[in-house]
Amino acid sequence: MPRCWRHALNKGRILVVDDNRLVLATLTDGLTEAGYEVIDADNGDDAILLAREHRPDLALLDIRMEGKSGFDVAEYLRSACRIPFMFLSAFSDDETVAQVRALGAVDYLVKPLDIRQIVPAVDAAFASIDAQRGSAAPPAPPVASAPLPAALPQQATPPAPDPSVSMAVGVLMHRYSLTRADALSRLQRQAASEQRALHDQAERLLAAVECLAGSANE
Repeated sequence: MPRCWRHALNKGRILVVDDNRLVLATLTDGLTEAGYEVIDADNGDDAILLAREHRPDLALLDIRMEGKSGFDVAEYLRSACRIPFMFLSAFSDDETVAQVRALGAVDYLVKPLDIRQIVPAVDAAFASIDAQRGSAAPPAPPVASAPLPAALPQQATPPAPDPSVSMAVGVLMHRYSLTRADALSRLQRQAASEQRALHDQAERLLAAVECLAGSANE
């Protein structure tokens, strides 16, 4: 049954969808403790209904579920609701990665992941969403305020996640059985050795994956 979990510190509303009840409970509990308002569902049909009713700021979707898949839900969220989404899946084959890329996911996380790794990824996704909304909004009138003391540095805004880098990291995790940190380090080393920007190296890897996926389907 779909449920809505609220926390005193509401950092944003997120729809979490996974047909594994244990995974769903772990994600819901961890994200609620992190300060998010969580709406959970264990199937795609309920996820779409909840998205229409509650209009979450972000959706975290499992990919392979009975009935509507995470891809089906993502397509609806993108076309009908304009709700950003990210995937959490145990699958990272070439065809899956290519479809994730085509749908325009904010991030792509490969199971198994500890909730301590998922929360920072969700935080970064929300930072990116907030930044995009802020850039689209008209500038607010200036507010007079005292300058910050020199001893108090301003807090930096978390960097926005790069979907291409996230997906490339997921591919490396799957192919070489690496942790997320080790996969990112490997991608960074590859980029440095070839004197490429990290985004460009990720795009190069994903293009190779898409090419292999296309060849397999011919």
